[in-house]
Amino acid sequence: MSIVTIRDVTFLNNPAKFTDPYKFKVTFECIAPLKEDLEWRLIFVACPDQEHLDQELDDCMVGPVPRGVNVFEFEAISPDPSKIPKEDVLGVAAVILTGLYKDQEFVRVGYYQNTEYESEELNENPPAEIDVSRLVRELVAKPRVTRFSIKWDAETPSTTTQPAINSSETSFGSAPGAPLAREPDGLGLSAASASVPAAS
Repeated sequence: MSIVTIRDVTFLNNPAKFTDPYKFKVTFECIAPLKEDLEWRLIFVACPDQEHLDQELDDCMVGPVPRGVNVFEFEAISPDPSKIPKEDVLGVAAVILTGLYKDQEFVRVGYYQNTEYESEELNENPPAEIDVSRLVRELVAKPRVTRFSIKWDAETPSTTTQPAINSSETSFGSAPGAPLAREPDGLGLSAASASVPAAS
């Protein structure tokens, strides 16, 4: 069983300009006090088959974590466009929020992101050189959630010390996720997932 369960992730600025920071609020429940802080990371995935191009936008430590429902807000910088291949700046990418305890990943929430120009005219007749200042991004309404069983504190229950996907249940709901534009495993998103509340 998981000691920490994400109840909701709400993006506070979606859609937004490509260069704007990501701002979101995370609500999670903890069923037992934790000895150490939780770590949260936001990762931008531009190319599913080139992991070395992933950008860790920011990370934060949250703690001490008491038993009960906890809420925190997280702000992360936008990805560096100079590190994204030109052919991958526009179109579909992924933004992944991952939670860790003692360097063990216990949850991954992945959003597909669509990036385009701010006007129909620019989308139909894009400039030869990408103008990042005119780009907007939007996160899709249904992210993908993957849980992993990890070893928590010695006195707290755990199912296994080896990472294992648990897709049989999710607190975010049990309806199937939206159809995917790319293979989910290539972007670090599990196909065995469920939908969560819309990004807003």
